[in-house]
Amino acid sequence: MAAAPEAGGRPRVGLFVTCLVDMMRPSVGFAAVKLLEQAGCTVEVPQAQTCCGQPAYNSGDRADTRLLAEQTIAAFQGFDYVVAPSGSCAAMIREHYPSLFADDAALKAKADDLAGRTWELISFLTDLRGMTAVESAFAGKVTYHDSCSGLRELGIQDQPRRLLASVPGVELTEMVEHDVCCGFGGTFCVKYAEISNKIVTAKTDHILATGADTLLAGDLGCLMNMAGKLQRRGSAMEVRHVAEVLADMTEQPAIGQSADERARRNTAQGRGA
Repeated sequence: MAAAPEAGGRPRVGLFVTCLVDMMRPSVGFAAVKLLEQAGCTVEVPQAQTCCGQPAYNSGDRADTRLLAEQTIAAFQGFDYVVAPSGSCAAMIREHYPSLFADDAALKAKADDLAGRTWELISFLTDLRGMTAVESAFAGKVTYHDSCSGLRELGIQDQPRRLLASVPGVELTEMVEHDVCCGFGGTFCVKYAEISNKIVTAKTDHILATGADTLLAGDLGCLMNMAGKLQRRGSAMEVRHVAEVLADMTEQPAIGQSADERARRNTAQGRGA
């Protein structure tokens, strides 16, 4: 059960940044902070946080997963809510942490408590905070990929589309099989590279068929996987985390895009660099 919000009605939120955002795309973290503050939250980023343990968990390494889970539990004590800009990391904490400690009543109680306070970013904004619109503008045709964990474990599908619909200039075109895996799957793409490549090839076929300018999703792992494949296929489509568009923070290059490429695209579209 979540703790009562702090005095003044502003819930105290601990941002679970995620490994990929921290190392590869910090702008997603800053976009998450901006959106959470717009939703009336006080946001903090605990420095003691590390990995949620999902790669180890998916590889069958329960011992290291438990150690990482215990560290995460300790790092996020005292917050009203814990929010992650990632369906996979949020689902790891919400759906899998409690079972890790089935043999330890004290730790299981702490895992249950953290699970009950943990949310994926867009779901938190819409389902808990009641956000229906954002302060943003984005001119372009976009398509949206539903990540496996966010969709199947947390029920996230309509929420990002509702917020995107509030952004002036966004034209959403759904791809065929928008709810089918992109082939990333964390360690899956390393263990089964050939199968992963076939999956992402089919996915990018559907993405390109939309004629969209920009691909959006809520999980950076999926986005990096699809962006890499699109670039190898010679596509100039921009790939972004949905939080960047919703927070009106799209001035930085898209995923895998250089600053020069971004400047050339802006010039071609009649926008400033």
